[in-house]
Parts: sequence; C-alpha cells; structure tokens
Amino acid sequence: MRKNVGAADRVVRVIVGLALLSVLFLARGNARYLGLIGLIPLVTALVGWCPAWTLLGVNTCPVKSGKAA
Repeated sequence: MRKNVGAADRVVRVIVGLALLSVLFLARGNARYLGLIGLIPLVTALVGWCPAWTLLGVNTCPVKSGKAA
C-alpha cells in the first residue's frame, strides 16, 4: 500500500472524523450510531492510505523528487 493521503488531507480527515464521532454523544436513539462512520476518516488519516482515493486515482501525498544514491 502506497501512501496517498497528504498532510492537509490528513488534518481535514481528523477534523471530520472527530466531528462525526461527536454525533455519538449529541444524538439520541439509534441515529447516534451513525457517528461511528467517523472512524473511517480517522483510520485513513492514521494509516495514510485511502482505498477510495486508490480507486479514483487520487494522490494528495507530495511527490518525492530524486532518489537517494
């Protein structure tokens, strides 16, 4: 798995993930469990790889120029 999630993308994913997880505490009834969806952006930010980005051919990681000799 090549990393395809850049630094700015990771920050956005963490913010969105935490916002979605907050639904667990703010909503009532079974609807609050939809907040568990927030785990997906948090995990992809932690790992640095997003399967959806791979399928779409998106890469927000900066390209490293040159190789160490």
